Amino acid sequence: MPAFALEPEHTVRCAELRALAAERLRPIADRGEPGRVNRPLVAELGRLGLLARLFTAGALDLCLLRESLAYACTEAETALALQGLGAHPVHAHGTPAQRKRWLPRVADGSAVAAFALSEPGAGSDAAALALRAEPVDTTAVATALRAERAGASATTASAGGVRDGGVRGVDRRDGDARGSAVPDGGMRDGDARDGGARHGDARGGDALGSAVPDGGAGGGVAVAAEPDGSSGWRLTGEKCWISNAPEADFYTVFARTTPGAGARGVTAFLVPADRPGLTGTALDMISPHAIGTLGFDAVPVTADDVLGVTDRGFRVAMDTLNLFRPSVGAFAVGMAQAALDATVLHTARRDAFGGKLRDLQTVAHQVAEMALRTEAARLMVYAAATAYDEGAPDIPRRAAMAKLLATETAQYVVDTAVQLHGARALERGHLLEHLYREVRAPRVYEGASEVQRGIIAKELYAQLEVQ
Repeated sequence: MPAFALEPEHTVRCAELRALAAERLRPIADRGEPGRVNRPLVAELGRLGLLARLFTAGALDLCLLRESLAYACTEAETALALQGLGAHPVHAHGTPAQRKRWLPRVADGSAVAAFALSEPGAGSDAAALALRAEPVDTTAVATALRAERAGASATTASAGGVRDGGVRGVDRRDGDARGSAVPDGGMRDGDARDGGARHGDARGGDALGSAVPDGGAGGGVAVAAEPDGSSGWRLTGEKCWISNAPEADFYTVFARTTPGAGARGVTAFLVPADRPGLTGTALDMISPHAIGTLGFDAVPVTADDVLGVTDRGFRVAMDTLNLFRPSVGAFAVGMAQAALDATVLHTARRDAFGGKLRDLQTVAHQVAEMALRTEAARLMVYAAATAYDEGAPDIPRRAAMAKLLATETAQYVVDTAVQLHGARALERGHLLEHLYREVRAPRVYEGASEVQRGIIAKELYAQLEVQ
């Protein structure tokens, strides 16, 4: 950690987090079942007060938290990040009732959140969303939801997941619990191309605090909310590559409420997993955590389920992505640092050609390049996070730069580390085997590298036009 960029207490807490991840979280992650939400791991993150930090920490603190966890336990980092991604729209744009119902349970780890933006035909082009929100008579929606509540005992949100004949755990994959690469097309939160204005959210505090969001203690079985909104819709269509699907307890869902309006016709909805007509299927991918598709067959929602303003859901998406994109870079930096440290140790000890690997100039120069790029990426991430915390006007560009540089850097560093370790790095269970599978996905989700370059260019030319 560069001393000039961080306060001493931040450096100490980052070290504490790395130790905590290795000692408390890594063992729970190793016991997880590939392809399933590791609820014990989520619960432990809640007990340690780390999930509550998602609602009180600033962007820089979020980056330090994710980087530190990623260094020692990528599964814990991912579990925490997905809780934040799915719940941040509720925290920043939700009604008091929505916040009271869900945020305490996210904070204590008893409810699993998910961010449902990507679709089969709308990954990088998030403004092309096709999931339809068709207006209906509110009374009909209310009747359907009351009927669902009457039969809620068949499926509860606290049991996790949507109804699909047991789809929650259907797709069980082989492989160890350490692997963690991901999807194509927008797994964690899909991708979005425009940079939207950020919406205010609470910040401040350190990465180890345990403040809980407003709404009091959570827990208990979730049931469909009593619909009393002034308008209603039926959601019809599909979401794909959604992390924590189909096992999440609620989803932040983006649907088209105004056809043909592009980004201006999208609305964000909070959809509990027990809504009638909502089904899911697990995808068979190489990551160990749950990723799946969601099917919406006339799923009822009302005005009480809207997050933010009708037809302005794209702002909700971009607000979330602008906060989390730099921290995706922090996740990548944590992995790069772990690969770098392992390589320095290996090349210092490994005998080769009558000496140590580090004595070979070609090896030493590669290690130096790994260190150079990792540090540059870290500084870019910290700068973008600080800009977000300070309310700078160029947040979309900085966030895109941070994610782009850090994720591309991590790919290079991990690949080079594998090359310098040789065949042993490809053995199942080796740290680098794990990182090699893990590192590929961040270049795709939350905006692929090509999308980030497009955002950067767009912002640069926009500045030129106003001069």
